[in-house]
Amino acid sequence: MEHVRYIDRTADDYRRQGYDTEYKWAHHTDAPFTPLTKPLSESKVGLIGTSEVAVKFDPETEEDPIVEEDFRGVYAIPTDVPTERFYSRTSSFDRNATHLDDVNAYYPIDRMREAVADGVIGSMPDRFYGAYNNYSQRKVLTQEAPKALEMCREDGIDALVMVPL
Repeated sequence: MEHVRYIDRTADDYRRQGYDTEYKWAHHTDAPFTPLTKPLSESKVGLIGTSEVAVKFDPETEEDPIVEEDFRGVYAIPTDVPTERFYSRTSSFDRNATHLDDVNAYYPIDRMREAVADGVIGSMPDRFYGAYNNYSQRKVLTQEAPKALEMCREDGIDALVMVPL
């Protein structure tokens, strides 16, 4: 089986839609990296995904009350929500290459819980994070990434698992 060539597919999709300029993928050779200061088994590990994860029967995530100034922003979901209540409401994924039937494929909440139970990671925060799909690198760099970092710092997170969709 051949891997999915997302860069080529995205470039083709932009051309089909008539954009004047080709989509420019983010590339940062100077991306900051901070080594862990303690073992992972003693660290609080968070989770953020771009799957537009929501919680069934929760108006805060299902009805999308995001106001315009926060639209396509970063949001929080309690970590104690039962797995069967999570789902993705995104429509911006390659339906020919994947599906959204398994929440752990795009928002690995059970794998995180297992890692805590097995002592692989020390703990999880009281909330995990989601980020709406956003194709503006400027907005991600100037608004959303700083907001996500602020939330992680508020929660005392030592490491973050990032899962794109």
